[in-house]
Amino acid sequence: MPLTAKEIRDLTTTEINVKLNETREKLLSLRLRTQTGQVEKTHELRTLRKDIARLETIKTQKTAA
Repeated sequence: MPLTAKEIRDLTTTEINVKLNETREKLLSLRLRTQTGQVEKTHELRTLRKDIARLETIKTQKTAA
């Protein structure tokens, strides 16, 4: 389930960093499984990339404020 911007804004910067690391690890394992042909839901790659972008954007906004 993709993260919404509202959910991310409610998190602290530390929680955002934790979510970023978790999401990046999921993306890495999904990419590796894709290479071996074990992934049926390839749309999850795009969803994870968008989640990472959303997390990074809101993290930047919070640090600038």
